[in-house]
Amino acid sequence: MTLSTPILYLSTVFIWGTTFYAIRFQLGDVSPVVSVMWRFLLAATVLFVWIVLKRLSCRFSVRQHVWIFLQGLTLFSFNYVLVYTVTADLTSGLVAVVFAGVVGMNILNGALFLRRPISLPVVFGASLGCVGLALVFWPEVRAASTDAGIHVSIGIALLATYLASIGNIISARNQAEQMPLLQSNAFGMLYGAGATMAYLRFAGIPLDFSSEPTYLLSLLYLSIFGSVLAFGAYLSLVGQVGADRAAYAMVLFPLVALGISTLFEGYHWPVEAVFGVALVIFGNLLMLDKRLWHKLHSMINPKLSAPTTPES
Repeated sequence: MTLSTPILYLSTVFIWGTTFYAIRFQLGDVSPVVSVMWRFLLAATVLFVWIVLKRLSCRFSVRQHVWIFLQGLTLFSFNYVLVYTVTADLTSGLVAVVFAGVVGMNILNGALFLRRPISLPVVFGASLGCVGLALVFWPEVRAASTDAGIHVSIGIALLATYLASIGNIISARNQAEQMPLLQSNAFGMLYGAGATMAYLRFAGIPLDFSSEPTYLLSLLYLSIFGSVLAFGAYLSLVGQVGADRAAYAMVLFPLVALGISTLFEGYHWPVEAVFGVALVIFGNLLMLDKRLWHKLHSMINPKLSAPTTPES
């Protein structure tokens, strides 16, 4: 059964918005990168169990496995490794602002690698959304702009974002080749977990684990909801509406995280954050509602909406 675009979109935004809170329970004695490896290994296991129960075909050619492997490296492994290496230097809000750049990267990479036309409403709406998200986290953005030492960490986060964008494009390419999404994700997450494990061995980081209930519950949530369901919904969205529009979920889900922080952690909204949220929502509407875009465009350039009369 194919879910509708709004359901996929809202599911992605809501689930990934709640993972910010769940990740807090992963921090402690276990290295964050190790936790990422466990997360995708468990997610792959869940997917393969489902595949066996449903008796789904897992036949892929060697060439198809290469593309799935590349998707696993870029989307389920190295991007996370890079982000977690700079988490000590960057706040979660700043990481969210940097990762919002995946929208623009998907637009450019889609045009470059998939020959997708660049849509002006998507570019304009995405730009508004990124500006809005920067306003939401303005104190952290402003603090980073005055700290010269943090620029390297931001560069690493941008590289991680670009890898995620390439992963989006590879998934769109694989779906266009009629490769089944669920089975592709299962192998991709398995390959991603394996690549992360290889990195951990190379870096000499022990494969620790925690039996604390909070760690186990948060790991289950991140694996099943944050990985199996959210990535399934998001990559389905990539296949349905394109990587450019789907990536706007990266702009929206930090707002859900802030909503949860408001409820459970006492976050107070400054004026610029309220204005930023309005820009994010308006940018989203511009991308998804062609009528609103045409109305705005005609207001900016009235000549486009003026009636034409035949020459005499």
